[in-house]
Amino acid sequence: MLLPSSAETAELQTLRDLLRYAISRFHAAELSFGHGSDNAWDEAAYLLLHTLHLPPDTLQPFLDARVLAEERERFLQIVEQRCSDRVPAAYLTGEAWLQGHRFLVDPRVIIPRSPISELLAESLEPWIDRPIERALDLCTGSGCLAILTAYAFPDAQVDAVDISPEALEVARSNIALHGMDDRVRAVQSDLLNRIPPAQQYDLIICNPPYVNQDSINALPQEYRHEPELALAGGADGMDLVRRILRDAPSRLAENGQLVLEIGHEYEHFVAAFPELEPVWLSTATTDDHILLLSKEQLES
Repeated sequence: MLLPSSAETAELQTLRDLLRYAISRFHAAELSFGHGSDNAWDEAAYLLLHTLHLPPDTLQPFLDARVLAEERERFLQIVEQRCSDRVPAAYLTGEAWLQGHRFLVDPRVIIPRSPISELLAESLEPWIDRPIERALDLCTGSGCLAILTAYAFPDAQVDAVDISPEALEVARSNIALHGMDDRVRAVQSDLLNRIPPAQQYDLIICNPPYVNQDSINALPQEYRHEPELALAGGADGMDLVRRILRDAPSRLAENGQLVLEIGHEYEHFVAAFPELEPVWLSTATTDDHILLLSKEQLES
C-alpha cells in the first residue's frame, strides 16, 4: 500500500483526524484484534490517548483539539508499526488494562485478557462463599490474575506460579506496581511439580496453555508475537490440563476448588474427560470457556 506523504499527513490536525486515519489504516491492513479490544475504533482510540499521554477513556473532550507536529508524527509511527509488523497494541505501549487495573507487559508474557478476570471482579460469587486464606494462580504469566485474586480476597496470600523465569520477571514487576509484595509471591515451577503436597490452597486459578495444534497453526500474525509456550496445549489442547486435573487434588485444601479456563476447547475437554461434570461459569462473553471443579470431584 502506498503511504501518504508528509505533506498529506500534515493535514491531519486534530485527534478526530488522527483517529479516522488510524481506523482506515487498520481496516486496509486487515489487522486482527483480540488483545484487549476487538475492533479498530477501540484500538485506535487507545493508542491515540496513550501516545498523547491523555487519560484512558477520555477521548470525547479532546476530539477537536489540534495536535503538535511532533505528536502527530509519534502517533503515525506507532500506527505504521502496528500495521506493518502486526505487533499487538499492548506490546507497543508496554501495558494492558484488565478490569480497570493497569499491568506491565512485553513479549515475555501473553497479553492479559482472561475472562476469569470478570469473575474475580465479583469475588467469584456465588460459587465461592467462604473465606480464602491461600490461593494459587497457576501459569501466571504477567501475574495479572494472581493480583486480581489478591484484590478479590483481601485476606488471602497468593502464589503466582509459572515455568518461565522471563515471565516471572514481568510478574514481579506487576506485583511491585500494585504494592502486593507482602501478599503475592512469584514462584517458578513446572505446573505443580515444585509445589509441595503439604502446601494446601483454598482456591486454584488457572489459565493454562490450551490452544490445540490446528488452531495454533491458524493463528493470526498478531498472536505469533506472544510466547508459544503460553499458548500451545498439544494436539487437542489438553496436554497441560490433564496434568493439572491429575495433580490439583493433592494441593487443594478440604473443600478447595479449581477454576480453570479452557477457551474454545470445550469439545476437546468433554472428549478427554467425559466422566467430569464441572460447573460452567458464564461471563459477559463466554458460557463454556471456564469451569469450576471441587477437590471432591477431582479425587473421585
